[in-house]
Order: sequence, then structure tokens, then C-alpha cells
Amino acid sequence: MDATLVLVHKKPELGVGKQRLAASFGPELTLEIAQALFECAVEDAAEWPGLVVLAPASQKDCYWAQLQARRCCRNFMIVPQISGNLGQRLNALDLTLRRQKLKRLVYIGSDAPGLQKEDYVAVGQYLERSDAVLIPAIDGGVVLMANRCAWPDISMLPWSTGQLGVSLVNQCKAEMGSVTVLQENYDIDESADFFGLIHALKDDGRPARRALHSLACETSLAMNNNDCNRHG
Repeated sequence: MDATLVLVHKKPELGVGKQRLAASFGPELTLEIAQALFECAVEDAAEWPGLVVLAPASQKDCYWAQLQARRCCRNFMIVPQISGNLGQRLNALDLTLRRQKLKRLVYIGSDAPGLQKEDYVAVGQYLERSDAVLIPAIDGGVVLMANRCAWPDISMLPWSTGQLGVSLVNQCKAEMGSVTVLQENYDIDESADFFGLIHALKDDGRPARRALHSLACETSLAMNNNDCNRHG
């Protein structure tokens, strides 16, 4: 695939990120979940046939990001994010990558383990004839954003809300030449999302997904939720 995969992420750390999960599970388990989710994104990066960009949230995490990339990617770059809201960070990151002569970019986060190879193939195919390809999230957010020309100014969109997905689609349709919206997928923000992995990943054979599924099952059992059918 003649496209670049861009993994926009935070370094999994105690007390950093996923605060809605932390409210239910506490900081230690939330860190374990964040690490397991990140491994799923790394698993996708390892299968990517072209260039992979790891975009950590902070300059100080570049060395750590480089270590992660070295264990999974043959061809990679590390480009840290700037400060600001997610829209500001994505606009700046997109500009930086286009200055590197990269044209077709596929952006993912580290909390969408439901993405499959078929999704990436479809995105690549539609990106041949669309300026933007989007996979919305079930909760109203967005799971994947791909583009072959610069994003419009998305800094003022309602990031981290249930209105983000619709707002992003509308702005892209208004300011970009052509936009394709694929079938919605899911990301992990709430405890219900996490426990939903018990069903969603039960037949997924990818190693990082199996580990995440096991963690969801073990957590469910520990919380006296006995409707978990363990996988494998």
C-alpha cells in the first residue's frame, strides 16, 4: 500500500490518559489496559507494508517511541505532537508530514482494537479516489482518519465528544473535494466499551487482541461478572 500509517498516541503511564476508565478501574488497571491497547496498535503497525510514523504526545517520549517502532517496523519515523487540542495537533502533524513529501496518510489512535486488515485495505482503495476517508466510532467519535490532501482547520471541532464524528464529516465534505465514510467501528473510552471486548474479540486470533480479550475476561471475572466465556 502506497500510504503512510500514522499512530497518534500517548505513552502508557500511570495516571495519564483514559480517565473515564480510571474512574471505574483505578490507575493501575487502567495502565494495564492502556498498554494492552497500545500493543494492538503496534500489531497493526507491524503488518503495515509501507512507512509507519509514531507520533507520541510529547517530545520527551520520542526515545521510548523509537524503541517501540524498532521492535515492529522496518521503515519508520518518529514525529512528536505539538501541544494543544487534538485538532491542533493533527493539523500540525499533517503539515509536518506533507513537508516530508508524504501524501497519503492514514491516522489511527491506540484505542481501536476492532480495526481489521480488511478495514485498512478498504481505506487504501477509497483513498485512491477520495480526498478523505473516515471510519466513525459507534460512540460518535472517529476511529480512523485518512487523507490525500491537507486537512482543513479542524482545531475548533468538538473533540472528545459524541458530536465529533458528524462535525468532522461535515467539515471535510464542506472543505475537501471528496469524502468517503466507511462503516463505523468502536474505540475504548468507557468501562462498558472495555467489557464489550469479551464478545467483540472472542474469535480474533491476533496475539495482542487475544491478550486484550483475556484481560477483559479476567477483569470481568474479578468483578463477579460471570457471563464471560473465555477465549481459547
